Amino acid sequence: MTSEQPTPPLRMPSHLFEELAAGGGSSEALAFLARGERVRRLLLLRTLLARLDAVPTPLDPPAEAWRTLKSAAARDPGPVERLLLAPQTGGWLAHVLRRLHGTAAGPTLWAETGHLNALAVSAALRAGTEADLRVPLADGALILPGLGMARLPGAPRGLSVGRAKVRDGELNLVSEATDVPALVLPDPAPVPVHAAKDVPDPAPHWVPLRTLTLAGPSGTAAVPLDDLDPYRDLDDPIAPARLDAEEAAEWQRLFDEAVGIVIARGMYGPGRLDPAEIRAVVPWGRTSVLPAAPPTVRLSASSGDSYGGMVIARPAAPLALAETFVHEFQHSKLGALLHLFRLLDDDREERYYAPWRGDPRHLTGLLHGAYAFTGVAGFWRDRMAEARRPETVEVAGYHFALRRTQSRLAVRTLLASGRLTVQGRGFVAGLARTLDGWLRETVPVSALTRARMAAALHRTEWRLRNVLPVPVSPAAPDTPVFRTERVSWPDTRTYAFAAPPDVPRTADEYLSAGDPAAALTRYADVLTADPTEPHALAGWIVARAALDPGRTTRRMLARPELLQPLPSR
Repeated sequence: MTSEQPTPPLRMPSHLFEELAAGGGSSEALAFLARGERVRRLLLLRTLLARLDAVPTPLDPPAEAWRTLKSAAARDPGPVERLLLAPQTGGWLAHVLRRLHGTAAGPTLWAETGHLNALAVSAALRAGTEADLRVPLADGALILPGLGMARLPGAPRGLSVGRAKVRDGELNLVSEATDVPALVLPDPAPVPVHAAKDVPDPAPHWVPLRTLTLAGPSGTAAVPLDDLDPYRDLDDPIAPARLDAEEAAEWQRLFDEAVGIVIARGMYGPGRLDPAEIRAVVPWGRTSVLPAAPPTVRLSASSGDSYGGMVIARPAAPLALAETFVHEFQHSKLGALLHLFRLLDDDREERYYAPWRGDPRHLTGLLHGAYAFTGVAGFWRDRMAEARRPETVEVAGYHFALRRTQSRLAVRTLLASGRLTVQGRGFVAGLARTLDGWLRETVPVSALTRARMAAALHRTEWRLRNVLPVPVSPAAPDTPVFRTERVSWPDTRTYAFAAPPDVPRTADEYLSAGDPAAALTRYADVLTADPTEPHALAGWIVARAALDPGRTTRRMLARPELLQPLPSR
């Protein structure tokens, strides 16, 4: 491993590009993406090293940390490679480079650039080599990437400098600001969740990184369940948020079940995933089993800087977690592909309808969504094919029908945008072929009807909330005029319409149950008090269209915002 080594140009074979464009990707295609990410990561690291000498720091020069890393890699390259290619390391690299370019903010700069020294110490511990480096301490704590957190008792609060020495796998950590005794850790290492009960937690001086155990045909692997690393959140650095032992155990239980779901029908088709490709799971928003988790994933995220990493708010249902794994890894694949190919010329103008978002999106966001939800459609297609109970077929068929329709709409927008490159058109055309084939597949009629209803409701409410009721420009009749204010709104219908209610009570439930007349009456009752309430007005328009699918209602569905009064001047 060296920042100076020449790297041959990467040329992706056309059949691998076509696999990825179809929404899937074989192990060969994913290995190519990972190789591209390795080259990119080393280039970014070389760029960072070239700029670090200009950053004032009380720590050792960056060259010392780099020598430590190279020595560790020479002794045992595998663990050091995994450390450098970890999602958290990618997040740190990208964040620090943005700081050096003045496009990001954060804590004291030398503490962020000094994370390189912590990486070097971790590399020495993993490889069994020696290290002697000054490191940044936050309230006396040193994060050792991929290993855990050492807490030095008696160290000053806030930011300070410590000295970390590694020899024979032992860490010796001392504060340079106090006379407190050194902390000696004989073998700092991560621990599997199922074994963490044997480790005091929170331990007085060492908090190990927990790992989820992934059982596979070729043995077991460890997936970090990272609640410690400051760069685990894909953006600005954040403080550790340690999970309770019970919450960590619940993650392992759900992970086991979710992994069983995603590998049930193979690993390489559209919407399928080899769980060994997951490089880190970052819990978000909760550290305890109480209050009870919601059935669905309320938030998940990934970043092109952090290949294979996933930030996830834990759901209660393993099926929802499995779907999220597929969704987020689709983003990782596309992010890696965008590092190799310029697929579109994006002016970053947020003016496109994304059927899974409440706000207008730019083209890159629309492409990411189309790719992710094509994967999600494939995931539910598999669930529908393997389901044995009629109600399970009904729910899976609904999600498959909804996501294939929404993804195809986004693909049509992308193809019509005029901003795709040659490679971009080939990529999006591959998605279109997959989705067009799926649109010809049979779905239970009731599930298909609800999916079409949910898709129409989302688009209608989106326009009511985002588009001004003003005439469009004759030169650009398909370009809406957007409201300047953006208010977040909950999409309550996508999951609510998955199964018809046994006893409908609300307007939405009557519409989902296939009774648009009853729904229309109840929407009208709400609109009596507030004629422009977007949720009810969207429901009224869609229910009216279901009862009278003529030209007038088609016009209402096309531009529902025209039913609202013009804004006051």
